[in-house]
Amino acid sequence: MRLSEYLFQTYREPPGEAELVSHQLLLRAGLVRQVASGIFAYLPLGQRVKHRIERIVREEMDAIGGQEVTLPVVQPAELWRESGRWDRIGSEMARLKDRNGRDLCLAMTHEELVTSLVRDVIRSYRQLPCLLYQVQTKFRDEPRPRGGLIRVREFTMKDGYSFHVDTADLDLWYEKVYQAYTNIFQRCGLDAVAVRSDPGMMSGSDAHEFIEMSPSGEDTILSCASCGYRANRQVALFGKDEPAPEEPLPVEEIHTPDTATIDDLARYLDVPKTKTAKALFMVATVTDEKEAAVDRFLFAVLRGDMELSETKLANAVGALQLRPATPEEIRAAGAEPGFGSPLGIDRSRTLLIVDDLIPSSFNLVAGANRIDYHMANVNYGRDYEADLVTDIAAAGDGSPCPACGGALRADQGIEVGNIFKLGDKYSKAMDAGYLDRENASRPIVMGCYGIGIDRLMASIVERHHDENGICWPASVAPFQVFLVDLSGGDPHISEVAAAVYDDLVAAGLEVLYDDRDDRAGVKFNDADLMGIPVRLTVGGRGVKKGVVELKVRRTGQMKDVPLGGGLAEEVTETLASCT
Repeated sequence: MRLSEYLFQTYREPPGEAELVSHQLLLRAGLVRQVASGIFAYLPLGQRVKHRIERIVREEMDAIGGQEVTLPVVQPAELWRESGRWDRIGSEMARLKDRNGRDLCLAMTHEELVTSLVRDVIRSYRQLPCLLYQVQTKFRDEPRPRGGLIRVREFTMKDGYSFHVDTADLDLWYEKVYQAYTNIFQRCGLDAVAVRSDPGMMSGSDAHEFIEMSPSGEDTILSCASCGYRANRQVALFGKDEPAPEEPLPVEEIHTPDTATIDDLARYLDVPKTKTAKALFMVATVTDEKEAAVDRFLFAVLRGDMELSETKLANAVGALQLRPATPEEIRAAGAEPGFGSPLGIDRSRTLLIVDDLIPSSFNLVAGANRIDYHMANVNYGRDYEADLVTDIAAAGDGSPCPACGGALRADQGIEVGNIFKLGDKYSKAMDAGYLDRENASRPIVMGCYGIGIDRLMASIVERHHDENGICWPASVAPFQVFLVDLSGGDPHISEVAAAVYDDLVAAGLEVLYDDRDDRAGVKFNDADLMGIPVRLTVGGRGVKKGVVELKVRRTGQMKDVPLGGGLAEEVTETLASCT
């Protein structure tokens, strides 16, 4: 492809709104253009990278027996009502009506539709297991798109779904997909690690995320160097040191002016935060006995040195959504913001959840439900009891490992893929079954597997770049060779450059031929910015010596290569090292 005929535009400076390196470089190098918040168009250069990533994904999914399908982006509400998720998913789902008033939605995932597909096709255990996948557009109305392609509203997802006779068969295929994902990320130049995660709106019994460790990531990963334990902070377990037992002391109200935070309270009373109780107020959307979505006011209590894990809290109460309570909602339950106490609240309208460390923590300072006052020597069991006692605390850097007791380390990462064991959640709800060997009807057991193609592209750039631009691994680069014509109007040199281009293309190499009438500096800067693995330069001095200059983008290594039949072989050998 001649660059003079290519649709692209590079920029010297990054747009002001682009904060992450990947966002800046993908825009500057002319791979994508932002159309609206969280919505991007791919230009030809970016489309080639996207197709290369998709090809790797397809090859690895096909290698384990996956069968590709294409499912519609627009889906009827009836399928989502069958699964029960139509009323459970909030504003992230884009809903619309057709001309006849029928409810539709834009697909944010495809569990319902693929389940409806297999229930019409699969009848017998002989048709199982089966793995279907697609590379398809999704739309999720994210409230806060960020980081360019890291978190968007419209995106391309490789989503796969497996179908099994039982959980043992699902476990076998789960490991197959796990390995296929490992292969995909390695081939794309990433070192993604698998961590235990929260199934979220997918539900299911088990889930893993594949995380590319990066300071720009929005996921916090807790890991143990001693035993290898690793989990997303949303669900990470950790050891909790129980304090020594104490004799419960009488409850005493104390004046504590200007102490609306735990830090202020601990300083004012000169006590460690471990001797305080932290109150947090949330509103959870849950389903009642009629499967209708209703709001419940939650009062969560943790020890003052702990932080709340909203994911653990949401899972504990089966919340579809969770949000902070307003001051008005807090006061309506008989509590006071900043001075909340589990003593004396209106239990008829409150679901009280305490962390599992609270019952063994004695004589804590808790709020008094009135401004500038706290209660000393509050003890669980004697002074109040909860509706639920469970782990709702978030692990942090230095927390004890739940497996070996070593110190956990917190690092940031980008989620590039996820896998879920769905079990029979959707097949039971949507009556998708099969006949077993005894001719008995059983629900199909399912797994679900996703990779965000756009986010994967951005993650590759986050990992592979330098101060001059992108450094694409050869496996996903838009072209293999960037050929620079420095003829300066000399027809002989132009003919040599054109002949090199033709020879490389004939050898099966993908070449972007910079034949523009522009300065050498502009061409070299664009070559570095675009990040194509190998740059070849045809100029006057080289032609006189019978050589072209070869530069490896990643290392900056340069050498002269003789013109002639061996050039394509030299480039091919060089590309093999550009991983």
